Amino acid sequence: MANKRDFKKSIDAIGGAICNEMMIAYYNIEGADKNAIASSIEKVLGAVVKAKNNSNVFFDKGVKAFADNTEYTKAKNSFFKALFTKIHMEFGEEINQAVTSFNKAIPENVKKANKEAVAK
Repeated sequence: MANKRDFKKSIDAIGGAICNEMMIAYYNIEGADKNAIASSIEKVLGAVVKAKNNSNVFFDKGVKAFADNTEYTKAKNSFFKALFTKIHMEFGEEINQAVTSFNKAIPENVKKANKEAVAK
């Protein structure tokens, strides 16, 4: 990500889009397990909040802790790259778990109809 603000906006957009689709299924698919869908939505929202909160960190060393400005910049960039890679991977894992539980809540006949509609 270019910066924390862009990262947080993308996390919000991804989480919002997933929750939107889950809410559509919650209200429009008959026979769907509404409790499981609600639980999936909670997992997505929890993943969004966790990712945004985990991104609120600062590099704890100053320029004086390094020999020169170049070393400081390299260390700071590698710190943030590792941090955001870890946050992004954890976010993806939590989203995958939520989507898996959401898919289990959808009846088989609806899944089959969706696959047939996509195949056409």
